[in-house]
Order: sequence, then structure tokens, then C-alpha cells
Amino acid sequence: MKEVIVKETQLVEAAGKDFDEFIDVVVKAIYASIGGELNAETMAELSADQVTLLAYIILRDEVMEGGFIQLIHDGYGAFIFKNPFSRMMRNWGISSLASLLNKAHKSYTHHHEAIEGDFTDDEFMALYEQFPEFDDFDDDFVENEEEWTNAVAYYLDEHLDQFVTIVKE
Repeated sequence: MKEVIVKETQLVEAAGKDFDEFIDVVVKAIYASIGGELNAETMAELSADQVTLLAYIILRDEVMEGGFIQLIHDGYGAFIFKNPFSRMMRNWGISSLASLLNKAHKSYTHHHEAIEGDFTDDEFMALYEQFPEFDDFDDDFVENEEEWTNAVAYYLDEHLDQFVTIVKE
């Protein structure tokens, strides 16, 4: 496993701001340790917790920007739905997110091939009309995102040594 190093002062400063900043320091350090790119090769260099944290950030950013349809279209559906991400969220104590993912997984399975293609902007936007069942999943995620991100930050804080090596300056 790659050693991911974070300066103690960075963590303390970020934690003093908000949970998003705290998570961001760790996420940036993880990406820096793998050359900035998450792929099959670099995932093998990370722990399950580190990959799960990156998966959560990808999920959050994609869904908050364009919903589950965007997440799937951008090629992250398999990463979220065909890996044990939902189970990890449950292990991290975020059962409500795991439940949402399990429900969304059924729609992903039925529709991912139609969503993953190449589209013009208009064709992509039409996907939202073609697959309205994703609307409820999007709404649920947006309504709970702050709570879930806070729970991720709490887990991260309680298990920090599983994510990074903290160095004093």
C-alpha cells in the first residue's frame, strides 16, 4: 500500500473550517500519492477505506452536479454499483446511503447500457426524461448529502490512521 502523508497542521486547519475541508485534505493527499489518477492499477495501491473515500467523493460530486444519470453516463456506474461500495457505507455506519444505493442499483442494472453511450448535449439531456425513476434517487441524495458527508468525515476522523500517515512539521 502507498503511504499517504498529511501534515498535522493541514488537518487541524481544515478541521477548524468544516467537514468538507477536512475530507478534502485527505482526498487530495490520496490522489497525490497515486499520481492524481484513480484507475485499476492505482486502486491496487490503496486500502479499501481509501478507495471507498474516493468513491464517495466521486459519487457526491457527480450526483450533486447532474444526478445518477450523469454518474452513470460519465462511466462511474460500475465503480459505484459493481463494487462493495454500498456494503462499505453500511460498515461506516451510513446505512441510509447504502439503502439508497441498493435501490438505485436496480435501475442502474436495467438502464446503464442506454445511459453510457455517446450523446449530443440534447440527447444527454433527454436521458433525464427517458429515465425519470432516477429523479427520486437524486432528490434523496441531495436532501441527505450534508448528513452523509458529515458521517463520512466522522468516520474518517475516527479512523484517520487507516487513511493517512500524519507527520508533524
